[in-house]
Amino acid sequence: GAKRTSGRGPWEMVLIIHGFPSDIAALRFEWAWQHPHSSRRLPHVARRSRKESSLQFHWRVVSNMLRVAPWNRLPLTARWLKQEYRMDFGPALQPPLHVPIAFGSVRAKKTLQPQTRAEEEETTDCFVCRRPVKVSEKVSCLHASCGMSSHLICLGRRFLQSEPSQLLPVEGECPSCRRSLLWGSLIRHQLGCLGDLEEVTEPSSQDHWADELQM
Repeated sequence: GAKRTSGRGPWEMVLIIHGFPSDIAALRFEWAWQHPHSSRRLPHVARRSRKESSLQFHWRVVSNMLRVAPWNRLPLTARWLKQEYRMDFGPALQPPLHVPIAFGSVRAKKTLQPQTRAEEEETTDCFVCRRPVKVSEKVSCLHASCGMSSHLICLGRRFLQSEPSQLLPVEGECPSCRRSLLWGSLIRHQLGCLGDLEEVTEPSSQDHWADELQM
């Protein structure tokens, strides 16, 4: 969202950051992006120089934001909607490895069919604690050849064994097949967003990018 437009439009939306776990998290990120010098988390970000365009300055701000807590642990994606405006991260401002760079508009699609009440009440054994977990509440390994499933909290605690001071995992090793898993991908999988970003290669110039985001 734009803090102000100065009445000088029309404006083009060229960059979005998406993948937030909640609307509140997204709004807090947006506020800090628009008010970097009022944010307690960004005191190190210098003010805009005379040589910087507005886009260059805000790219520098978001480059710093993706490297500091709490945003550096979220499963975010930086997406250029207009590739002709693309800028690269500076050598000292590279984002975490789990934050990808993407291009073009997206359409988020849920691919799982709604479960019946009987299916929701079915249980399986948690691979970590060995206690029953409802099928509707379990998280599962993303690899088709692995049948691991567990309680969300059990797997989260296992992923955080090497980072006991943290609350949100970034990635971890499947306790069954031992392959690496990104926490954000596990949550999307649990919510039914499998391969959830479908590229829209030629969006209409009359459409707003937000119209392409459908759940």
